[in-house]
Amino acid sequence: MDIVGFLKSQFICHLLICYIFIASGLIINFIQLFTLILWPINKQLFRRINCRLAYCISSQMVMLLEWWSGTDCTLYTDPESYHKYGKENAIVILNHNFEIDFLCGWNFCERFGVLGSSKVLAKKELSYMPIIGWMWYFLEIVFCKRKWEEDRKTVMQKLLNLRDYPENFWFLIHCEGTRFTEQKHQISMQVAEAKGLPKLKYHLLPRTKGFAVTVQCLRNVVSAVYDSTLNFRNNENPTLLGVLNGKKYHADLYVRQVIHILIPFWLTEVRIPLEEVPEDEQECSNWLHKLYQEKDAFQEEYYRTGTYPAVPIVPPRRPWTLLNWLFWALLLLYPLFKLLINMINSGSSLTLASFAFVIVMASVGVRWMIGVTEINKGSTYGNNDNKQKQK
Repeated sequence: MDIVGFLKSQFICHLLICYIFIASGLIINFIQLFTLILWPINKQLFRRINCRLAYCISSQMVMLLEWWSGTDCTLYTDPESYHKYGKENAIVILNHNFEIDFLCGWNFCERFGVLGSSKVLAKKELSYMPIIGWMWYFLEIVFCKRKWEEDRKTVMQKLLNLRDYPENFWFLIHCEGTRFTEQKHQISMQVAEAKGLPKLKYHLLPRTKGFAVTVQCLRNVVSAVYDSTLNFRNNENPTLLGVLNGKKYHADLYVRQVIHILIPFWLTEVRIPLEEVPEDEQECSNWLHKLYQEKDAFQEEYYRTGTYPAVPIVPPRRPWTLLNWLFWALLLLYPLFKLLINMINSGSSLTLASFAFVIVMASVGVRWMIGVTEINKGSTYGNNDNKQKQK
């Protein structure tokens, strides 16, 4: 292992990175709190400011993937559509198979300049998570309880609020509702058999109601749907802990340009004009099921050949994620080191013990945040909900 790789794997480096992320995140959350006074005065200014503040947080995660880990991200897409990415509002359909697929989605947003304004449909529990969850609150992220009878009205209202959003945004949605596991897949395919739907080999059945409402509420605001599928080469199984350790992965994203064409990148993205997506809820549901059957076929092709049937493009890395991280590192590391030196010079056992306790608690907190992304710690949503549908 080279010296750089050795340093990247050391816990002290991880602790410093996480300190910068947590400290800067809480500072930004505090600043966001004060931006609330702008909402009744100038809502659009509030939104623009919070897009920039959110970027300061999320770009630190992307920096880990792009600059620390050095993960290669290749986009497979139609060159004629490539120039439209980042210049239009879009709904991005993502598969949900890997622990870092959310991070790859953010990386995709960053490459085309919409990271700060990107939106997601997220579970309500995440809104209580410090830093990212609180950041999402100020970004007007759509949260749901995963109980459609309770969610429908709230989700529709939040989506309609985005119709006058001043920045170009991508609305990222995992239609499967939960991360793929073999257990969830088995239950999902039992539901497919009960409903007379074609079985999928590499995906769970899509949950169509949330997607249909998203299309309905954002019609005439969003220009296209990007059908995106993420894969990693050589059967790599990427984790956030691996990224933190500086491990390099090789991601391929596929994006489809027209109704029956898909495009590979580390995610799979396809640009589909929104007017081609049916507005009727049942027809939209049928359309989405067909889309996932096509996604399954492309996934089969990728596993067989190791590539996607489209032109590979590597969007250039932008320097802003690294510059943002360096700014916060310079701002926050100096007072930390000064405090540490003062503690050592004081010679107080109580002071040193307190500092050691803070370090231990910080490491536990960091491990907890990483654990949120782990597949084996994932949601039981797919398991329980599908079982109920079978009854």
